[in-house]
Amino acid sequence: MFTKLDQLCINTIRSLSVDMVQRANSGHPGMPLGAAPMAYVLWTQWLRYNPRNPAWEDRDRFVLSAGHGSALLYSLLYLTGYDLSLDDIKQFRQWGSKTPGHPERGHTPGVETTTGPLGQGMANTVGMAIGEAQLAARYNRPGHTVIDHHTYAIVSDGDLMEGVASEAVSLAGHLQLGKLVCLYDDNYVTLSAGTDITFSEDRARRFEACGWHTVRVNDGNGLDAIQAALHAAHQERHKPSLILVRTHLGYGSPEQDSFKAHGSPLGVDDVRKTKQTLGWPTEPDFLIPDEALTHFRQAVDRGADHEAAFDERRRAYAEAFPELAVELQRSLSGELPRGWDAGIPVFAADAKGLATRDASGRVMNAIAQGLPTLTGGSADLNPSTKTALKDHGDFNPPASNNEDKQGSDPAGWSWQGRNIHFGVREHAMGAIVNGLAAHGGFIPFGSTFLIFSDYMRPPIRLAALMGLHVVHVFTHDSIALGEDGPTHQPVEQLANLRAIPNLIMIRPADANETAVAWRVAVEAHGPVALVLTRQNLPTLDRQHYASADGLRQGAYVLSDAPSGKPELTLIASGSEVCLMLEAAQRLQGQGIAVRCVSMPSWELFEALPQAERDRVLLPSVSARLAIELGVSQGWERYIGAAGDMLGVEHFGASAPAEVLLREYGFTVDNVCARALALLKK
Repeated sequence: MFTKLDQLCINTIRSLSVDMVQRANSGHPGMPLGAAPMAYVLWTQWLRYNPRNPAWEDRDRFVLSAGHGSALLYSLLYLTGYDLSLDDIKQFRQWGSKTPGHPERGHTPGVETTTGPLGQGMANTVGMAIGEAQLAARYNRPGHTVIDHHTYAIVSDGDLMEGVASEAVSLAGHLQLGKLVCLYDDNYVTLSAGTDITFSEDRARRFEACGWHTVRVNDGNGLDAIQAALHAAHQERHKPSLILVRTHLGYGSPEQDSFKAHGSPLGVDDVRKTKQTLGWPTEPDFLIPDEALTHFRQAVDRGADHEAAFDERRRAYAEAFPELAVELQRSLSGELPRGWDAGIPVFAADAKGLATRDASGRVMNAIAQGLPTLTGGSADLNPSTKTALKDHGDFNPPASNNEDKQGSDPAGWSWQGRNIHFGVREHAMGAIVNGLAAHGGFIPFGSTFLIFSDYMRPPIRLAALMGLHVVHVFTHDSIALGEDGPTHQPVEQLANLRAIPNLIMIRPADANETAVAWRVAVEAHGPVALVLTRQNLPTLDRQHYASADGLRQGAYVLSDAPSGKPELTLIASGSEVCLMLEAAQRLQGQGIAVRCVSMPSWELFEALPQAERDRVLLPSVSARLAIELGVSQGWERYIGAAGDMLGVEHFGASAPAEVLLREYGFTVDNVCARALALLKK
C-alpha cells in the first residue's frame, strides 16, 4: 500500500523538524525523528481535517500530548496547508513567531489545545471524546448523523507516567469512549535516561485493566502495521484504543535511542550525519521536495470534501429537525440562547439565609433548563458542592453496553446525560473540562472543595492561558467548614487562584451575589472560579443595601456613611461581608462614618477604569480595613500603607466553626478594635 513517495514524505517531516530545532538552537528533535511515520499515516490516511478551515465543527481532533515534539506538529501543519509559512517554520521558538516552543491553542492554526505539561493533553482528549459522544447522543437521529468524529493523540512515556493521565485513562475506559485513539510513542527513553530506571510496568496490560483496547506495533517504521492498528482501533466501538508503537528516539541520528537526542539540538555535524543516514541531501536546510509537498497538499482538497459532506448532512438535518439544528449550531458557536437566565431566582431577604453553595445549586438548576451547553460534575462531591443538575441524566455508557455490569443499575445511563461523574480525580477533572471547552459546544464545569483546587492548579492555569470558557465551583471556602481541620481548611488558596493571570475568581457574599456571579460566569469568555461557603450566610435586604448587580464590577459600595463622606472604609469578600456590616453598624453607633465595600472579585474590579475604582475606594480615605478568611497576600494593593488586614496567616484547626472564628479574631469586637486602632494612627 505504501510507496517510496510515502517514505520521502516521512523523511521530509523528519528533516524539517530537525532543521527547525537546529536553527533555533533549542528544542526536542528526538521525538519527531522517531514518531514521524505514525504521524504521517494518521494525518494522510485517517485524520479528517480542513487546513483552510481549522475550526469546522465535525473535524477529527488531534492532540500532540507530547508537546515537546512540537516541531513534528508544525511540520505537519505547514506541509498539509494550514496558515503557516516556511518563514514561520524557520522562526521556531523565536519572539513573536507562530511556532512557539510548545503548541499553543489560539496561537497557531490547527492546534487544538495547549500542551507541554505532560499528561494534560492526554486528559484533554478524554474531554473532547466526551464532548463528541454527548453531542452525538443528543442531536443525531436515525438517518441523520450530524456529529461523528474521532479524537486522536500522540502520547509519550512522560504522559503515561503522569498521575493526571492515569486518572483520565481510568475514567475513559469506564466511559467506553470508543472514538478516542491514542498512539503511544513507545521509545524506551525519557529526557534524562532510559525508561528502564523508572518505568517498567506492562503498559498495555495496565490500559487493558482500565477497559482499553490495545494494539502493539513492533516496528515504528512499519507503515502497514500502523495502518492495520488504526483500522483495528476504528473497528472497536466500545473501548478507547491505545496503539503502542515501538519507535526509536532520534531515529537515524548518531544519538538514536539515547536521551541525548531528547531535549537538545543535534548539532551541525549530527544533523548532517542524520540526513546522510536517512538518504537526505545535506544541503540546503529546510528542503521540501516538490513531489512531497504536492502529496501533502492534497489534504486541502480532501479537507474541503470532508467539510462539504458535513455541510450537506447539516442541511438535510436542518430540514428534518429545524429546532434541534438551531440549538446545535448555537451551542457550537458559543451563542447564548435568548432568555437563558430567565429562571434564575431572586432570593428574599432572610437573616438565617443559606450557604452560597446551596444558592449556587439552585441557580445552576435554573440555568440548566434554558442552557443545554451547561455540562459537568464533581470529583465525587455532588451532595456537598450542590452541583447535580436535576432531571438531566448521568453521562455514562448507554445501558445497552452494560448489561453485564454487576452491583449497579445502568438502566438510565446515557451519553446524553449532562452530569459527569469524575470520581475522586480532581486533576483529571480539571483537564477534562478543558477538553470539553476546547472541543466546543459546552460551558463545562467541575466542582470540588476549595482546598483541592491545589490538585487542579495545572489545568486551571492552562485554561487561563488558552482563554477556555470553563467554570470551577469551589465550596467549603474557609476555616469556617470547621471540624474537618487544617487538611481541609483553605488558607492560601484564594491568593493562589488570584495569582493566575486571566482567571476570574468570584467569592459572593450572599445568595443574590451568587446569582449574579453565575450570570458573570456564563457570559465570560475565559475561566471563572466561584468560591462558595459551606455555612449559611444571611441573605441581605437589598432594599437597605446596594443591588447585588454591583458584583459585576468586582467591588461596590454596599452601604455608605449617611453624609457620603466616610472616614473609614471596610472591605470584605464572601462570608466576611456580613461580619463587616455588623461591625460597621456598631462603629456608626459610635459616630464614625463608615463605608462598606463588598469585593467579590479582584479581577473584575481591576478591569474597571481607574476613575471608577476610585469612586469605590476613595483615595482620600486612607483608613481601610480588609476582612477575609485567608492569607493577606495581595491585599496591600487595596488597603495601602496606612491600612490593615484581618486575615488568616497560619493553618487552621479542628473545632466547630463558631469556635474557630472567635479564636481567629473574626468577631465584631475584634473588627471594631482594629478599625478604631486605624483611626488613631
